[in-house]
Amino acid sequence: MIPQVNQQANLGNVNQAHLMALSQQGNESLTYSALMEQANAQEAMQQAANENNLQVPKVNFYPSRHADPHKARRKDIKQAYKLLTPSKRHIVNPVRWALGRKYNYNKQSHICVIDGCDCSVLIQHDNLYAKISDDDSGRSLWEMYWQNPVTGEPEAFVAMERVTSGRKMRGTYCPEHMHLFHLLCKWETEQDRMDESNPKRLRDRVKQGVSIVTVPIATMTKKDPTPTMLKKYEPFFAELEKDSRKTKGINVNHYTNPLTGQNDITTVSFDLRIFQHEMALEQQATPAFQALVQQHVNNAIKQNPLEQEGIGIGE
Repeated sequence: MIPQVNQQANLGNVNQAHLMALSQQGNESLTYSALMEQANAQEAMQQAANENNLQVPKVNFYPSRHADPHKARRKDIKQAYKLLTPSKRHIVNPVRWALGRKYNYNKQSHICVIDGCDCSVLIQHDNLYAKISDDDSGRSLWEMYWQNPVTGEPEAFVAMERVTSGRKMRGTYCPEHMHLFHLLCKWETEQDRMDESNPKRLRDRVKQGVSIVTVPIATMTKKDPTPTMLKKYEPFFAELEKDSRKTKGINVNHYTNPLTGQNDITTVSFDLRIFQHEMALEQQATPAFQALVQQHVNNAIKQNPLEQEGIGIGE
């Protein structure tokens, strides 16, 4: 009888060859890079706990090695939910019933709701959130979950009672569980995408009264009536449209066919008289410009009262 592999092994204590073997089986979404990030998080958490005398996770994630990758992903999702569920007090604990405190570590925003470690000490010692990154986008957990998306200021991630749903708690996740939560969200997104493309799901939606109409792409493509020979003039007309907003001397007129709705005739006119008039206005000092100059002079006089005598606009 072949002994079963210990499903609670610590990824931080295995070598790279073992991680590479795990990435080649089971959940296809769990890549070698993601396993390396999870292993590094577990190892770093253990090291930080020894140096700062902190409480660390007692249960570590270990991926499913099921032969079917889809079933392996579902097993990983189920295991992740179990590991990310906030730690609860015993059902007969009087604190749970007398004071209504169902969870052990639902205290402050810097306390992990699972293992109770102080994440603020971890951030000050060695910010692991900034060192653990997503293998696809390259963004760190700190950027994705610990920064306000609008202001960019540091903001603690708030966990939820049922991991991805339910009421918000007061606590957060430590780096190891934060990375597992990030992977769980990615796995569920991929699982939902596969479920939507399942033919059985489409039949169920039709039975529920949801109609599905397939529209050919060719019918949705809008045809361009511009002849091929005239397409080389498109940059020229783009410059005309741009300059016509700055001057009244350029006019681009389009004449639309009332029957077909297409643009049949396009004319471009350049009015030299308007160009000369606009250039003359630019060379003249407008009253608003003269008032602005006088205002600057008055401000200078106020700042230097000893030099008021003899100062004028023409000086």
